[in-house]
Amino acid sequence: MADFSENSERLWYVVQTYSGYENKVRANLEQRIATMGMEDRIFRVLVPVEERVYTKEGKVKRVRRKVFPSYVLVEMILEDQSWYVVRHTPGVTGFVGTGNHPIALSPKEVTEIMAKIAKDQTKPKVEMAFKPGDTIRVKSGPFANQVGPVVEINPDKGKVTFSVTVFGRETLTEADQTDLEKL
Repeated sequence: MADFSENSERLWYVVQTYSGYENKVRANLEQRIATMGMEDRIFRVLVPVEERVYTKEGKVKRVRRKVFPSYVLVEMILEDQSWYVVRHTPGVTGFVGTGNHPIALSPKEVTEIMAKIAKDQTKPKVEMAFKPGDTIRVKSGPFANQVGPVVEINPDKGKVTFSVTVFGRETLTEADQTDLEKL
């Protein structure tokens, strides 16, 4: 077992897990915290996820993905007993750090991760099927069957700006990505 001097500071640590076992490790660890009475030493266990929205075959799909696959974040006071409880949770392969000495996340890293989690929960990322330069065809609306190059994408709104010919002139127009198809 590692030897940690008494430390009363709550810090976030990164725990490595088997791939795909992040949620199971979280559940196991939360159960161990309760049964071993460690609520005063191990406070929160997080598996950061982000929601993504993408269009496939004309259908909008929402997918939740892990931000850090194979890792779980644990807020705890690091001492021998808390280290032992976390380290010996089924599915845990170890702490991120050197040897048996976990390295805590810096306050800046914690702030950035928490901000990213909060942002992704309020507004999911939209994965665009197009990029500037792609040739697209409009499927519906006033420009139906028009073909043109993508000029700009706006993933936050799910909109694509593209160029079409109207009355013999190149005109920039914007449409929802679901109304377009890539050629």
